Amino acid sequence: MLQIVGIVVLFGCVFGGYMMTGGSLDVVFEALPHEILTILGAAIAAMLIAGSVYNLKKIGGSLGLVISGPRWKPGDYRDLLCLLFLLTKTMKSKGLIALEAHIEKPAESSIFKRYPKITKDHFALDFICDTLRMMTMSLEDPHQVETHMEKQLEKHHHEALVGANALTTMSDGLPALGIVAAVLGVIHTMGSISEPPEVLGRLIGSALVGTFLGVFMAYGIVGPMGARLKAVVDEDALFYHVIRDILVAHLHGNAAQVSVEIGRGSIPSEHQPSFMEIETAIGSIPPDTA
Repeated sequence: MLQIVGIVVLFGCVFGGYMMTGGSLDVVFEALPHEILTILGAAIAAMLIAGSVYNLKKIGGSLGLVISGPRWKPGDYRDLLCLLFLLTKTMKSKGLIALEAHIEKPAESSIFKRYPKITKDHFALDFICDTLRMMTMSLEDPHQVETHMEKQLEKHHHEALVGANALTTMSDGLPALGIVAAVLGVIHTMGSISEPPEVLGRLIGSALVGTFLGVFMAYGIVGPMGARLKAVVDEDALFYHVIRDILVAHLHGNAAQVSVEIGRGSIPSEHQPSFMEIETAIGSIPPDTA
């Protein structure tokens, strides 16, 4: 919602200020269709040239985050702490055999079923299950496990940033494409040099709209969208860092509640539940869940 308000304010201030000085939008509206086609079309074409089908799918899938914001909410962090508490407690109290039943078929697990949103996130589910599976295979060196998890996080984060990087690259190129459109407009104007001054003035104004649109879209719309998308992806990535911190803390021999408390400290302050909230949430879990 804040992004929509920002776009409205952006257009209101830019075009409102222009009209307050006596400027007319007639020339802008007249030039808009072909200038947009030239500038935005060229920018999209450049993205197609530089990208791949996989990247384009990632870009299309991530654009909605600009408006919707981070995927993980405070309640999701609380659920994650409860989920990992149950898994680490099961490993400590009932052994690896009891844990295998949950990580091999998480869709049928009484633990995972309690937290469907986390289970539906393929990376989160695989990240948890694959790491615990390695532990059941006697990989219990905390440093080795942490290194492996870091590599997985870096890979996932790099892939998640494809959309943000594409928008940033596009915003960098839009001013230059605006100049391309303006130069084409000047060429058209020079071909009509015999026309009267009022016609030439309109043609020159139309050409300058290209420069304006390139800069306006780059720094007013596409650039901020890229920055917003990167911020959202960076914040969502912290959700998976909590998983890493709790499982590594468990390998260091900490009790389940201590491991969870270590993970709670990694949660962004905006979403961080209090110690008592987690105590209450864990205490409300039915004893027969595991």
